[in-house]
Amino acid sequence: MTDDQIRGLVRLAIQKHMAPGASLSDRRGASLDAPATAASPPQPPPLSLSFGRYVLPRADDDTMCIIEAEMKCSHCGYCQCHGH
Repeated sequence: MTDDQIRGLVRLAIQKHMAPGASLSDRRGASLDAPATAASPPQPPPLSLSFGRYVLPRADDDTMCIIEAEMKCSHCGYCQCHGH
């Protein structure tokens, strides 16, 4: 095998590993003879329930904290989530 053939194989392997939509299994066991297939674009991971926020409608003049009634609201978001 010549240096040019080796370079060609390396370029092909890198191209397959870096292809958009290549899954981890494609990257681990990509065959150099198999044609590249188009896959769906990567999806963001689902958010944990602890990162979700509820919508709490409040009056414009309501500036006090829901959790600590004596404090001004700092918009920390604690009252809109599960508090984790």
